[in-house]
Formats: sequence, structure tokens, C-alpha cells
Amino acid sequence: MQPETKAIRIQSERSLYSEHSVPLYLTSGFVFENSEEMRASFTEEIDRNVYSRYSNPNCSEFVSKMIALEGAEDGLSFASGMSAIFSTFAALLNAGDHVISCRSLFGSTHNLFQKYFPKWGIETTYFNVEEVSEIERLIQPSTKILYVETPTNPSVQILDLELLGNFAKQHNLVFIVDNCFATPIIQKPIDFGADLVIHSATKLIDGQGRVLGGITVGSQELIKEIQLFARHSGPSLSAFNAWLLSKSLETLSVRVEKHCSNALEIAKALEHHSAIAKVNYPFLPSFSGYEIAKQQMRLGGNIIAFELLGGLEAGRTFLDSIQLCSLSANLGDTRTIVTHPASTTHSKLTEEGRLEVGITDGLIRISVGLEHVDDLKEDLFQALDKIQINV
Repeated sequence: MQPETKAIRIQSERSLYSEHSVPLYLTSGFVFENSEEMRASFTEEIDRNVYSRYSNPNCSEFVSKMIALEGAEDGLSFASGMSAIFSTFAALLNAGDHVISCRSLFGSTHNLFQKYFPKWGIETTYFNVEEVSEIERLIQPSTKILYVETPTNPSVQILDLELLGNFAKQHNLVFIVDNCFATPIIQKPIDFGADLVIHSATKLIDGQGRVLGGITVGSQELIKEIQLFARHSGPSLSAFNAWLLSKSLETLSVRVEKHCSNALEIAKALEHHSAIAKVNYPFLPSFSGYEIAKQQMRLGGNIIAFELLGGLEAGRTFLDSIQLCSLSANLGDTRTIVTHPASTTHSKLTEEGRLEVGITDGLIRISVGLEHVDDLKEDLFQALDKIQINV
């Protein structure tokens, strides 16, 4: 079966009621037939549900579908994307270890690397997305993980997964990719050498702005280490959220294709507006990462970043003029969302820090939804027309 079919047809075992859609398993614990079964379950001599902090049928179904979509060996679900990121690193790193990461990152991930991990003796060194060749000189004897997002958040930059995968293998590094912006419908990092792939399932995987969730999939050996950490630290995905996310995967392919077709049409139109200095979208021929994007991505994604002439004030004017689209910090929703990173998601970075990751004062990020594309263009362009540009 093709992955899209697996996302629909993989299900937890039916109960005695022979339901077509998997029920919710809202239970904290599970019972045993006898003392021997209970003993063997806790020593993991048999594989069965023991306690919903460890595993739950709804979580297992969601994970099984994501494994099939990403081409992974194993996986583990989490309460949010950030709990997946934190648990993955916390499980694999020790005091004295070193991480190499792309500089352009989600703000909370950056905070983990810069504010919290150093307290435990874990250092992170960044490389610029445009200067991948500099990674070689960043290697230390203690380097253990190479971590990237692609496309990056929020400036939609592209990294060469095949090049990075080969580099990680050459230096015996664990290669971890945040695939949140692309989803496995658009790209599969494991095909390019990634050991682990992380998602904020809150975004396109849910696709409707309803629940929080996260997941890490990849090597069975590495997932085992993460499971041991998560079992004791407890960042568990709820059964209800897992049930919703599993159902959402059944429509992921058709949703993503529509998101991407809308986004490409809007990106092409934005290139011609006089209020815009530059448009970043992976499948625009004018985009600097276009060739790499075409090699590793099947579609361009639903995220567009563009730079307004007029800086911070132009960004605020644009947001205040939006009528249809939502102003929110989320993304991947059926509803189009507009964000001004410099004054919101990345406002706590210094101006120098923002510029290092491509976030200018006039940068706008759009998570293109599933509304009719003509309505979206009308709203975006009427807001752009209200910007007074002093050139």
C-alpha cells in the first residue's frame, strides 16, 4: 500500500463491537488476567499496554501511521512539538556533549539551546543556512547531534538534506530533522539520511487548530532511548488528542496538496506587488533555494515569507489592515494565518539576532489555508495597498 492509504487503513485492533472507526481509549491504566501476565508486562517480556503514560491504543495507532508515512522504524508521541524536541535531546545528550544546529530555528528551540541546555553542560554551535560549508570547522570531539529545520521557521530557508545526511554519517553524528513545515507528504528526511524526524503535530498534521501534539520517529535504537526517558518524565500525548490526530492523518495528503496549490498561486502574485521587496517560497524560480527544494520536496509547502518595504511600521500596518485572514502565532490551519515575527514570535531576540536568521523588521509569514485562493489574494492585496511606502 502507498503511504496515503496506510494513513487511512492502519488501525488499532477492533473491539468486540466491530467498530469501523477506532474508539477513544480514555483510561489511565489497563488490567491483567493474572500475576504472571502482570509481571511479564512490567518487565517488557510481552508487549501490551500497562499505563497510559507509557502507551495507549490511540497513541499507538497515531504513531504507526506516522511511521508508515515517514518510512521510519519506530516512533513516540508527545503532548506537544516542544515536548518532542526537548525529550529527544534530553534522552540522547549528556553533560559535556555538543550540538551543531542551523541558526534559523523556531524560537522555543533556540531558547532550549541557549538558555537551558548550557545549565546542564550541553553546548550548541550554530551555522548559517547560506554557509553550510562552515559546518566542518564546527565539529568537536564532543559533537553528538546535527539538528536542522527545513524549510526553516519563519523565513522559509532551505537546507540540503542529502549533503547534511552524508556529513552526519561521515562524522558519526545523530542527524535530526524538524519536518513540521513540510510533513511527510512533501519530503521524507529519512530518505536523505536523517536518523530522527520530529513534528509539531499541532500544525499541519492536525490541520484544524484543535489540539496540541508532537511526535519523534526514526531509528528503533534511538527511539528506545527516548521512550525510556519519556516513561519517567511523562510528556505523554493524551488519548483524545491522539485519536484526533490519527483521524487527521486520513486527510493529510489532500489537505496538503490544496494548501500548496493555494500558496504557490499567492506567492507568484505577491512577487509583483510594489510594497514587497522579496518573497521566499521554495517553489518560486526566483527563490535562492529553488533547485535544492525541487530535489527534495514534492511540493512547496503552505508557508510563505515576504519582506515588506517600510520595516516594522509597514508590518504593523499590514496586520492591522487584514480583514479575512487570522492574526495568530499558529500555522498549518485550514484558516490562513498571518504573523509578523519581529513583533511577536521572535520579538525577544535582539535585532542582530533576528537579522542573523533572516528576520527583518518587515518580514511577514503567511500560513496559507484552504479558503478560496481568490478571497485570500483579495484580502492580502487590500492590506498591502494600505501601506504607505517612502522610498
